[in-house]
Amino acid sequence: MHVSLTVWIVTVAVLAAAVGLDLWHGIRYPHAIKTREAAVWVTAIVAASILFGIGVWYFTSHRYGSEFFAGWITEYSLSVDNLFVFVIILTKLRVPRAYQSQVLLWGVVMALVLRGIFIGVGSAVINQFSWVFYIFGAFLVYTAVKLAAGHGGEEEFKENRLLRRVRTAVKTTDDYDGARLVTHVGGHRRFTPMLIVMVAIGSTDLLFALDSIPAIFGLTKEPYIVFTANALALLGLRQLYFLLGALMERLVHLSYGLSAILAFIGVKMVFEALHGSGVEHIGPVTVPTIGIAVSLGVIIGVLAITTVTSLWSTRGEEPAQNAPAQTELAGKAPAAETEPLEK
Repeated sequence: MHVSLTVWIVTVAVLAAAVGLDLWHGIRYPHAIKTREAAVWVTAIVAASILFGIGVWYFTSHRYGSEFFAGWITEYSLSVDNLFVFVIILTKLRVPRAYQSQVLLWGVVMALVLRGIFIGVGSAVINQFSWVFYIFGAFLVYTAVKLAAGHGGEEEFKENRLLRRVRTAVKTTDDYDGARLVTHVGGHRRFTPMLIVMVAIGSTDLLFALDSIPAIFGLTKEPYIVFTANALALLGLRQLYFLLGALMERLVHLSYGLSAILAFIGVKMVFEALHGSGVEHIGPVTVPTIGIAVSLGVIIGVLAITTVTSLWSTRGEEPAQNAPAQTELAGKAPAAETEPLEK
């Protein structure tokens, strides 16, 4: 797949403009995103992603179009699972609901930067060392097992070493001062708890990138598709956080579905690595070739099944109290902005 420098520049410029507009609006008008606003944003971004995928399909080939959709759906699904961790972080650190949107916005920006770096490094490594697919494949299978074993529960977020060191090294105020990182107390400049929140979100983004980048490279080796699929999957993440609300607590089987998908992609990468090494048979067994159409079908099928079974098994249950659309979090926030979100 040949992508000209002009196409790269235009693509990056459009995505940067979209992120910049979102960033400006989030900083200029901090507020808790309401259901209607979130629905409009998510619908627009999903529609734009689908149109982009159709464009890739039309202007290149059905293969690359399928690779984009497989990668985008996988990354989007992983992003939904990541929201569970964001709920726990924002709840544990008691971020005022009016400022959760800004925190998530900066989280998305950090994630885009980190994934851009990982994509560049990953592409260079894969082009030079084809055997790295063995490592990526094994890592994805390990991640799948770990995800399935650690399904659910607040154990999904534990303060990492970096966060503990920042807490020890930096003294913060007891209360938030809006979304500011620095405030003035008694004539002295002091960090607010928002610094701890940003470190937590940023370090979590780094861990997410370690999972998601190998996963999409298992579906496509085209840097342009890897980059655009990741960017479009992240763009509407903060709006999706508020749109899903309590529904996230009902997706009880999503982690199992994602673990199955990661394991499938991991095995696929190992098969491709074997073919690349000239190994076509292991004893009497032929090493299968898994095409992108099969991969796309497996991904959509697993997500559909786990979504249906999740909603069926949780039917009639009361919404969880820690959903982003319902939680009352402590902190300094304007009274008008702490009213319950629209339903």
